[in-house]
Amino acid sequence: MQRFKLLPITVAVAASLASLSSFAAETDLAALEQRILELESQVGDIKYVDDQQQAVLTAETNVPDGIVFSGYARYGAHYKSGDERYVDIGTTGRSVGRLGNEANGGEVQLAKLFQADNGAIWDIVFMADHWEADAWADDGGLSMKKMYAGVTNVFESQPELYMWAGRDFHQRPQQGLNDYFWMTHDGQGAGFNNLDFGGAKLDMGFVGQVKGGLVNDNGRYAVTAKLHSINAGIGNLDLYANYGFASDEADTSTTTEYVYNPLTDKMEPVVTPGQKVSDETAYLVGATLGLGESNKLVMKYGDGADSSVFELKGDYQTFYASLEGSYAASEQFIIDYLVSYKDNSGSDLDRENTEYAGIVRPQYQWNDVHSTWLEAGYGMVDYDDDGEENAWKVTLSQNVSLGGLPWSRPMLRFYTTVGDVETKGNTVKTTNVDTLSFGAMFEAWW
Repeated sequence: MQRFKLLPITVAVAASLASLSSFAAETDLAALEQRILELESQVGDIKYVDDQQQAVLTAETNVPDGIVFSGYARYGAHYKSGDERYVDIGTTGRSVGRLGNEANGGEVQLAKLFQADNGAIWDIVFMADHWEADAWADDGGLSMKKMYAGVTNVFESQPELYMWAGRDFHQRPQQGLNDYFWMTHDGQGAGFNNLDFGGAKLDMGFVGQVKGGLVNDNGRYAVTAKLHSINAGIGNLDLYANYGFASDEADTSTTTEYVYNPLTDKMEPVVTPGQKVSDETAYLVGATLGLGESNKLVMKYGDGADSSVFELKGDYQTFYASLEGSYAASEQFIIDYLVSYKDNSGSDLDRENTEYAGIVRPQYQWNDVHSTWLEAGYGMVDYDDDGEENAWKVTLSQNVSLGGLPWSRPMLRFYTTVGDVETKGNTVKTTNVDTLSFGAMFEAWW
């Protein structure tokens, strides 16, 4: 689709050209614009790029012939020399940085677009993903992530209104440096995008949560809303509001399993209590605000929810705020950063805590092929019982990529990561877990 043709370039511009407009000379801007034109010619006639967000058609979408193949993937070898493969702390993704600190995986998408004689544009989309890692799964395999149909340019008064139904990515704003989807409601249901009110556009949906390869929902539901494209003067403002609830189908029964006890030499019952969530509700609200052209403020608050109202976590509250952006010291030297704060509280939380994290990533482009990145991050979790976790990570990466911008892909990456996680407190044993790893991988979206 034409609107996706420049997506990798658009993301790069958001991270670099925007800040250059404030800090670089006019000659630098002209040079960078020329590099973007060169990169566009290298990218070719891409119609449908997967940026791991919901794809939305518009009336200006060019309908290509045949099947559109797109996706996102990263795969490679990650040699572990320390105690752990990755440096992991807190609940905000890779809070000390994703570079050289993320597992393999990918997703492949096939789409077919149609244009009716009346001007309506349809798409039917299928996606399979492959993200199971041994840290959270026993086996791998492909899962069906998407199977939906959508249509736009149906109403003359709302040419950009896009309606969809099926299984799809849904409301999943993401941050780059920490790979954190701070809100996500993937599932199956129906909704619409880009209902135009003049000064703002509205997206709404009703989705049910699905698990793995099952074809049905599990009884947990979300009503989602996003009011976006609001000009707030200093930047673009997007507002999110979501409500979660469940049916009786989501409740689970108490189970009893007999397990051998070597101390008594008998099979003894182990009772696992069921979970009744049909009387639980949750809400999650959030906002993003552009601060100038190269910085963004993200905030969210959840009651009964952390990153999804599907969770129905009971007496649990969370507040998250972060500031991210970039600074272009020169055309070739760009620094990305992200700092975040998160407070988690409530009686259904084992240990109330506050999380802090910061990441900085200087990136030097030697030319339109080779680049060197250095990413450093620090994170801390401060528990209300005086316990504490501290972590740091540093990754040096030498890259070979298509194009000379930080977000140019495909990219081959050769890296070394060092880091450490320390846990201490009055109620826990002091531990120190170090990471030393070497890796080679590719990353691409297309």
